[in-house]
Amino acid sequence: MPIVFLHGLGQRPEDWNAVVSRLDKGSRALCPNLYALEREGEDYSSLYGAFEQYCDSLEGPLDLCGLSLGGVLALQYAAEHPQRVNSLALIGARASMPKVLMTVQNLLFRLMPADSFRKLGLEKGTAIRLCASMADLDLRPELEQVACPVLVLCGEQDRANRRAGEALARMLPQAEFRLIAEGGHESNKDAPEALSVLLTDFYRGRAAVQKI
Repeated sequence: MPIVFLHGLGQRPEDWNAVVSRLDKGSRALCPNLYALEREGEDYSSLYGAFEQYCDSLEGPLDLCGLSLGGVLALQYAAEHPQRVNSLALIGARASMPKVLMTVQNLLFRLMPADSFRKLGLEKGTAIRLCASMADLDLRPELEQVACPVLVLCGEQDRANRRAGEALARMLPQAEFRLIAEGGHESNKDAPEALSVLLTDFYRGRAAVQKI
C-alpha cells in the first residue's frame, strides 16, 4: 500500500526526503512532482484533475500525506473518492482559503524573481495563476464524505494555520489534531524528525487496526 507524499506550493518532491528516510523501512513512499503532472491549464481545477488521474492510476487504497497545497489536493480527493483512500495526513492544510492571506501570498510571488520559481520546476506566471485560482476554493461542504481516519497536523510556530487546522479536525468524521514541535508551516523541512515521529505513530496505529 503506497504512501503518497504531496509537497506544497513553492516546494519540490525532494523536500520530503528527510521525513521519508525516518519512516519504517517497510513503508513505500511515492513523492510525485505536482508541477510535472500533465494538465490542460494552470489553475487549481486543472491541477486537481491531473492529480486525480495520477491517484487513479495507482493501486489502492492509498495513504495520502500532503502539506499545504498538497494537503488540499489530498483532502479533495479523499472527499470525492472515499473508497480509494485508506488514511489522510494533512499538514498546514485548510478546507477553505483565507482570501487575505492568499492575496498577500500572490503579491509576494509577484515580487520574487522568476529564477526562484524555475529552480522548483515552475514558471512564475503559473504560480501566480494557481494561487489566484484557489481564492474561492471551499471544501467544507464535502468533508462529511471523507470516510478514512485523518491526522491533522500543524507546526507549533505556524500561527496562521493553527486555528484552521483545529477547525478542520472538528469538521472531519474521524480526525485528530496534533502540533509538530518547533515546526513552522514547512514542517517537512524545518522539523522533519518531529513530523516523522507523529507520522510513524499514525501509520503504525493504522496497520495495527487493519490486522485485527
